[in-house]
Amino acid sequence: MGSPSFYRMEMITISIYFDNSATTAVLPAAAETALRYMTDFYFNPAAAYSASVNAERDVSAARAVIAAGMNADPGEVIFTSCGTESNNTALFGSLRAMHGRGRVVISGTEHPSVYEAAMDLKEQGYDVQLAPVDETGRVKLPELAELLTRDTRLVSCMHVNNESGAINDINSVYALVRRNAPDALLHVDGVQAYMKVPPVKCDLYSVSGHKLHAPKGVGALYVRRGVRIKPFLLGGGQEGGMRSGTTNTPAIMGFAAAVSDFAEHREEYLANILAVKTRLFEDLSRIRDVRLNGPALSEAAPHILNMSFMGVRGEVLLNALSEKGLYVSTGSACAAHKRGKNRILNAMGITGDRQDGAIRFSFSHFNTAAEADTAAQMIEEQVALLRRFRRR
Repeated sequence: MGSPSFYRMEMITISIYFDNSATTAVLPAAAETALRYMTDFYFNPAAAYSASVNAERDVSAARAVIAAGMNADPGEVIFTSCGTESNNTALFGSLRAMHGRGRVVISGTEHPSVYEAAMDLKEQGYDVQLAPVDETGRVKLPELAELLTRDTRLVSCMHVNNESGAINDINSVYALVRRNAPDALLHVDGVQAYMKVPPVKCDLYSVSGHKLHAPKGVGALYVRRGVRIKPFLLGGGQEGGMRSGTTNTPAIMGFAAAVSDFAEHREEYLANILAVKTRLFEDLSRIRDVRLNGPALSEAAPHILNMSFMGVRGEVLLNALSEKGLYVSTGSACAAHKRGKNRILNAMGITGDRQDGAIRFSFSHFNTAAEADTAAQMIEEQVALLRRFRRR
């Protein structure tokens, strides 16, 4: 008997994958580790017999590896299913543990898993305020300071913007919160930053495994010791009672394997990522009417590049490139199917043709400079073709 049809996937040829902010290829060592914990060491860590005790010990070791990447103690890290769950847990869980409503401040360029959560909180009666950002996507610190009132309960500011690559000065944000709203908590969405930029001071920090070559279905949330979270997954009391549910041991162990590999080769990997990004930027800069969206390369995260091709619609260019085997994006994968203007670029003041022609490229250490050169040639050809069609 053959495999069910839903197990079959159409084989496609991916020549170049430049959409690593959406997801990454699973590191072979991480996949092998996850497979071993699905087939050989499949025991439930919550059970009492020796094989399960060993599984629990391995999960504890994995927690220490992932915590080290945040400069955290293992006991301050809980496992989740993804970055979205980590963000939702941070916002809803922390506020549910507080008395009364108050102000919630988020930056104007937050990921949908923070922005939509904040909009839900607004409907619940919280005073939700959006802190403005500059033209690069970084939050404006003086304007943020003015929004921090004594009744502010929570501030959420992403570490690295997933569309522009802007790096927020989180340590300065933390200092502002402590000074102007001493009772507030600072949550940081670190999904695009984890292991790629240095750790920062905050009260809550979200990460996701599949952005760093781990399997999908696992994330983590740093909860500073002393911060109260009211869980919304109740049951067996796993994760110190903060997130009940059977421990996803295979994904957790795969996550730790990916983090260990990245930590061991961090300087080499980041240098390669930045070299590919720089090469593509230089190649694309030779195309007429191209604009950089975000900070200068030296001030941005090493793996994200956003550029606009004037006179071309980004969605049309994306589809043309995908037919050639080059995979890029027009923004966050979590908002890819939503119609309308790009909320992040709007907040940065990027509108009109420049917004319409925006493409995000994002890189991993598996990418090469040769891929950047090939991609640039493909892009140049398609941009020239699409511009001719648009003039007709």
